[in-house]
Amino acid sequence: PILYSYFRSSCSWRVRIALALKGISYDLVPVNLIKDGGQQFSAEFKALNPMQQVPALKIDGITISQSLAIINYLEETHPNPRLLPQDPKKRAQVRMIADHIVSGIQPLQNLSVLKQMGEKKMEWAQNCITSGFQALEQILQHTAGRYCVGDEVSMADLCLVPQVANAERFTVDMGPYPTITRINKALLELEAFKISHPSRQPDTPAELRA
Repeated sequence: PILYSYFRSSCSWRVRIALALKGISYDLVPVNLIKDGGQQFSAEFKALNPMQQVPALKIDGITISQSLAIINYLEETHPNPRLLPQDPKKRAQVRMIADHIVSGIQPLQNLSVLKQMGEKKMEWAQNCITSGFQALEQILQHTAGRYCVGDEVSMADLCLVPQVANAERFTVDMGPYPTITRINKALLELEAFKISHPSRQPDTPAELRA
């Protein structure tokens, strides 16, 4: 497999965690979203992913973009360890939390949106994350065990950790979100989350390396 990734992309990070958890080795091709006006806009990369976004994964003779589509494919082809609970109700909760983050928070404060916001980008990002986290904290108080849904790592957790990192980058006060903070801390102790961390990627700038 070949993963096209950017060290700081939260969508790429989700996929790196899934690959690590499932023990799938891969080659990484960095796509720098800032350099050269954004390498994702090159004709070569556009041919690979017409949406001109990372991640993209070449695997089993196909190319998949969109992080949850990639994670679902990995789940179906490499079912252990599972990232979706067997219980349908818990599975629905995992998908709900994942969608809440990947549809309701992350796209509103990603690079392409922030470029449009100009000087207000910090305030905009903080507001988007804060309103999303207020809802997420409430949801997690009903679903969480050690992790987002019960005591097994799931797709929801793969979405949570990169989003908390974004919140910290935008200096969001995490005080009002004790459940999110607790789960995030527990997840960052797991090896798959450590090795996939933005501070430990081949394309991480020297000053940001762990």
